[in-house]
Amino acid sequence: MMKALYTSATGMKAHQFLLDVIANNLANINTTGYKRVQVNFQDLLYDKFVAAGSESAQGIETPTGLQVGSGVRVVATNKVFTQGVQENTGRTLDLAIQGKGFFQITHPDGTVVYTRDGTFHLNSAGEVVTSEGLKLEPTMSITGEVVSISIGSDGTFSTQSTDGSSQSVGTITLATFPNPAGLESMGRNLLRETTASGTATTGTPGQTGIGEIMQGFRESSNVEVVTELVNLIIAQRAYETSARAIKAADDMLQTTNRITA
Repeated sequence: MMKALYTSATGMKAHQFLLDVIANNLANINTTGYKRVQVNFQDLLYDKFVAAGSESAQGIETPTGLQVGSGVRVVATNKVFTQGVQENTGRTLDLAIQGKGFFQITHPDGTVVYTRDGTFHLNSAGEVVTSEGLKLEPTMSITGEVVSISIGSDGTFSTQSTDGSSQSVGTITLATFPNPAGLESMGRNLLRETTASGTATTGTPGQTGIGEIMQGFRESSNVEVVTELVNLIIAQRAYETSARAIKAADDMLQTTNRITA
């Protein structure tokens, strides 16, 4: 059986996977805090017929070798943590991170997970929660009659009561990682720490390389439609070309069969 059949099949499978990733990026173009995913490819093993530098005759070395590859595979997908556009919403509990860092969220299983989605709300107990009701970590709770909420770029959280007095609620801290691309995507705009990401380091916004918090803004997705559409065309053409290579290999086998028949 011709090697080209199997080699081309790996190309079709790899670019089908790429198409799936591109489709997911485009589907999340309006997802707050979403980071686009890119696919990394790797060539497969090579059949070596002549080693480079081997002797073709006594005292004569071949300058190049003779080898053929076995195709391609998807080796990794990683999120690209470039800054998304900050959209001015004017909403008090819409928060965006300008720079590095993640909001810390308490998961129902008791662990801390992370997000760039700063669309927060107040629950019935006055606690700051995500759109799905998960609590911000550290917990921020607002009590009494409040007329305004102020959140500084350094994460200081304070309120102003109806009598004009101000009250400090606490300070929002952000988490950073040695390798944010190693975080595990959980869906629902949440990320989980892994061995690859390294241990989270928490700190005050605006200090030690951590980004600042912007109140009244939210970070849009960093997906660029033009880039994804170009990648989509490239993936489609690569898939078609691999399919044509399979067709060419099949035609050659048919020719061989006619000759030997």
